[in-house]
Amino acid sequence: MRLKDKKIIVTAAAQGIGMSTALKFAEEGAIVIATDINHDKLSELKEINSNIKIQKVDATNKNDVETFCSSIDEVDILFHAVGFVHHGTLMDCDNDEFRRSIDVNIYSAYLMSYNLLPKMLTKGKGNIIIISSAASSVKGAPNRFIYGVTKAALNGFVKALAVDYVKQGIRCNAILPGTVETPSWEGRVQMADDPIKAREDFIARQAMGRLAQPEEIASLATYLASDESDFVTGTLNLIDGGWTL
Repeated sequence: MRLKDKKIIVTAAAQGIGMSTALKFAEEGAIVIATDINHDKLSELKEINSNIKIQKVDATNKNDVETFCSSIDEVDILFHAVGFVHHGTLMDCDNDEFRRSIDVNIYSAYLMSYNLLPKMLTKGKGNIIIISSAASSVKGAPNRFIYGVTKAALNGFVKALAVDYVKQGIRCNAILPGTVETPSWEGRVQMADDPIKAREDFIARQAMGRLAQPEEIASLATYLASDESDFVTGTLNLIDGGWTL
């Protein structure tokens, strides 16, 4: 087992990338604590694998995160997948939507890392994996203004954290997916005026002619979580089916 007995916290684990990754980590022998703001959906995860511990946590709430992290004695890896996709240009993004995107996509990563990193530093070893996006500093995507801005910031977050703590045994890497077929993506498709056309358009933009599956992201995450990647830090790992070529 590639992750045997590694203590891993997975955020946004109730569905999509987070859920698939929590299940994959557990399958590989990790001791997984899965968190999400949606406790009912988390319960469904535990029904699939009863060995996974679940905890409702709002990763954008300082008190919530501090309370949760103070209950954790030891952690090897943080896999942070919290995110929100705002649809629109700069002129479609009002102040509230701007702040929400900052809170969900950036502030949550800061809060979780800030509260768990000291535990890793005490051990002299730790690993933080952040879900960013190909729609970031790598590629501009139409109608993804604030989403792309916040994901670009996460890329900088990862590189800054990696360089600051590399000599203290801490690794930090980002995963940059393209379009992934998740419940969140499906919800955005259904909100379109013509969901069928929206789905077709999404797929037509994919160089490989299909969308990524959450399990494929989970496989990359497993490599980055494992000792196989022990010499890898500060990297932005594209997994986009050729979208950014």
